[in-house]
Amino acid sequence: MNKCIFVGNLTRDPEMGSTGSGISYCRFSIAVNRTYSNANGEREADFINIVAFGSRGEFASKYFRKGMMVAVVG
Repeated sequence: MNKCIFVGNLTRDPEMGSTGSGISYCRFSIAVNRTYSNANGEREADFINIVAFGSRGEFASKYFRKGMMVAVVG
């Protein structure tokens, strides 16, 4: 089994929604800085899209804002 841990900054405010069956979810995106530099000596970032369901999504929608640093485990 694989496990991913991302630590990065939110690129925009989270957006709440719900599925057709009434399950709530929250969508947001984080920018994760790479630990190494490219050939030009510049640091790059990866942008990860995330969807959190249920109470975790409601928590993210309530407390997360653009620019905040967050850790996501999945």
